Amino acid sequence: MDMGSMSMGDGIPTPSKVQKMYWAVVGAAIATATVVNIYHKFLCRQRFVRYNLPGEKRTNPRSRLNASSQGRETPAKPEAKFTAGIATVMAISRELTYASVPLVLSKRFRWSSPTLGRVLLVSAELLLVMVLCFYMLNPYDQWQWEDIGYRTGFVSLAQLPLIFLLAGKNNIIGFLIGSSYEKLNWLHRWTSRILFLTVTIHMGFWFVGWARYDYILHKMKEDKLTQRGFSAWCILLWIVLSSFAPIRRWNYEFFVVQHLVTFAGFIAAVYLHVPAEVKMWVWIPIGLVIFDRLVRALLVLYANLSVFHPKRYREGFWACKATFEPLGSNMTRIVISNPPINWSVGQHVLLSCHSIAPFQSHPFTIASIPQDGTMEFLVKSKSGGTKRFFKHAQKHSGLPLTQASASASHTAAVVIEGPYGAIRPLRQFDSLFLIAGSSGATFTVPLMRDLVASWKAADSKKSQSILRDPPGAVTRYIRFIWVIKSRDQLAWFSVQLATVAQDVEQLRTDGYDFDIDMSIYITCDEDLRVGFKEKNKSALSAQRQNEPEEQLQKPQKSKLAAHMNSEIEKVVNDHISVHSTPSRSDIEQDQEVADKPRKSCCCTITVENEAEASPSGDCHCADTHEAKGSISSSNLSTESLVVLGPPKAAGQPIHPSIKTLSGRPQPISLLRKVAEQALGETAVVVCGPQGLVDDVRLSVVALSDERAVHKGSGAQGIYLHAEAFDY
Repeated sequence: MDMGSMSMGDGIPTPSKVQKMYWAVVGAAIATATVVNIYHKFLCRQRFVRYNLPGEKRTNPRSRLNASSQGRETPAKPEAKFTAGIATVMAISRELTYASVPLVLSKRFRWSSPTLGRVLLVSAELLLVMVLCFYMLNPYDQWQWEDIGYRTGFVSLAQLPLIFLLAGKNNIIGFLIGSSYEKLNWLHRWTSRILFLTVTIHMGFWFVGWARYDYILHKMKEDKLTQRGFSAWCILLWIVLSSFAPIRRWNYEFFVVQHLVTFAGFIAAVYLHVPAEVKMWVWIPIGLVIFDRLVRALLVLYANLSVFHPKRYREGFWACKATFEPLGSNMTRIVISNPPINWSVGQHVLLSCHSIAPFQSHPFTIASIPQDGTMEFLVKSKSGGTKRFFKHAQKHSGLPLTQASASASHTAAVVIEGPYGAIRPLRQFDSLFLIAGSSGATFTVPLMRDLVASWKAADSKKSQSILRDPPGAVTRYIRFIWVIKSRDQLAWFSVQLATVAQDVEQLRTDGYDFDIDMSIYITCDEDLRVGFKEKNKSALSAQRQNEPEEQLQKPQKSKLAAHMNSEIEKVVNDHISVHSTPSRSDIEQDQEVADKPRKSCCCTITVENEAEASPSGDCHCADTHEAKGSISSSNLSTESLVVLGPPKAAGQPIHPSIKTLSGRPQPISLLRKVAEQALGETAVVVCGPQGLVDDVRLSVVALSDERAVHKGSGAQGIYLHAEAFDY
């Protein structure tokens, strides 16, 4: 008898029909998200259409160079009733889905609660599954326990394809809804936990029915079907328990291996347990896994073998070779010259180097833009493979740990897989707010650089494809915030930030009305004590005296690195007595800070208003583990800091237009200023520690509600993208 077509009573849906009902709802949800994604793409295209490129300067100083052919100066602002109505719906849904309430138990422990959007989505999935399990069945009627056992088993089978659709790197659902696998991984875990719940209910009702006749042990000993089902439940229990964050983060490589092994065991046990007529629900996940692995294998071969890239074939069989350079703060710069694949800013790849860290692959954000001609990564040394990368870079630098030179870097063959990741095109927004903590700048800096490159390409006459957005950008203002612990971290992006500042200055000189503000917050640094400002000012004035006047007015981009290196060497030799390059002992202390607290100058105060912060104020120095309250101002150096990093990055001064402050930013006050001057939708991008991400997310929710976004007040929408790759 076909169990899927088994009748359970008049009007009660059969088990196979319940499976169809489940996928009707899930399919409708995916289709809705797909429609929203298509609308976002249409909206992006429409904004560029409204933002025509006539190639003529506007006489109005507040207008951008490339104004709309329809005479509109606000292409990122919805004007039609239909788009305005959708914008209102979007604003309300964002306020609901972004909201969360972090649980702060102490100064040292903060638990980040999931957003309301995630809670609602998981609750909807759980509600759907529970309704289908008990629809028109009475769990208190012992004569229907067997029917509930069958029903819950079929519902559990129906969930398997969704779990594997959410798990793949080449994610079909992610492609449809405009997302990526790492953004859907949390939903994969929660769907698996709901599956475990329904499987437990399935087993429980059979056990309860057998318990009336003291039949459980007999079935477990004699019945092969029961044994296979119980084995599948035990394996699923281990999969669920091992996927919780503490175990998952303890040793991720071990987690991946055991996850694949237990998955194979679970699928095999389920296949042997279920009747023949429903085995297709097991074959679908197997097919999805094979598809994902096959596509990944083909992409890896294409990206790494020179045979697919004739221009690189002379360099050897392997297409990807990288240099490893140690930087300050235990950071490793990995650079692949002439990368064989294309990527978009904000994406990441899975990188492995088996000669250094065998059988390990880690996701790293690409810290460069395609125009650079190199694929660059900044990798923080923690444990495992990343620590081996740093030691390898140190070993082959031929210099002390903090005196590495790029000329001494060692080349090693690496394997890359990807790129992965998705983000809405930021060029479609009127204003852009970027905030990052520490190495989170590897995500935000390329986004900023790409947007400035779009500004520079606004007058491009290249032929346009209907599948690509036109050159240029709707964006007219960028606010960039970077929070770092010490000044030596500035060397990570000193050249890139200086180039961005000079490019924008040149654009404004040429008649463009684009603008950018950049601020760097330094939270812990010995040189932030009293007297540092005076040293910095003297160094900066000496640097300016040594620079030709015309060079200050119109810097040459092609000679930027050489000029900055020569000038800073003069400053260092003639005026600076404070060494900002960390010594080997300094880095060793950083590595031991968790075990042995050390004294440092940590500015844990919050800067509520940059403009009102007193330039003559002094940093409040405290123990690195001591927390302080928020005050309205902190030490602000309106002059530029001189950055002294490893020799290759040494001598790169921060551009005078970049503000440097001691302390921590207050996201809501910074974001409020951006939102108030926006003439259209604003994009907020945050990447960094979870506490920073939570603060920015809550700030977006508070401002949207406070300003009544798209609710008749005239305030424009705020889109949030929070980036955090978490194992």
